Amino acid sequence: MFQHAAAVADYLAGVDLLKKAVAGMSDEQLRARPVEGKWSTLEVVCHLADFEPVLAERMKRIIAMPKPILWGADENDFARTFSYGERDVKEEIALIEATRRQMAKILSALPEASWQREGVHNEKGLVTLEKIVATATRHIPHHVKFIEEKRNALRK
Repeated sequence: MFQHAAAVADYLAGVDLLKKAVAGMSDEQLRARPVEGKWSTLEVVCHLADFEPVLAERMKRIIAMPKPILWGADENDFARTFSYGERDVKEEIALIEATRRQMAKILSALPEASWQREGVHNEKGLVTLEKIVATATRHIPHHVKFIEEKRNALRK
């Protein structure tokens, strides 16, 4: 059986994981692209900050509405359009943290049955709240691996 309290704790833990991943990096290191063809660490954090509200909005729509439509988004469109190179890593992490704290309170207050509520993603089809939370929870650890790759490349 899926443990919802543990899922919320894991979701919140992503913020500390991200903070640790960028801890001690200089502005130059955050903006560097040591791995050819890949985003900088700052760009990765901006991507996470831009998609955190998207994922939260999907959760909220599933919680509040009967089978809402959930729209996909292209991360490359966001990266191209939203001035990733001009943004501040601390502000971006603060946005992620505030969004996750708000959602954790909302999720923690839900009855068990709410976790099986569904939405219809325009690209992926039917998804449950439980699945969206799991997707959001995996998002930061997935990208922290790329930050670690950049940190290792900068050490060489």
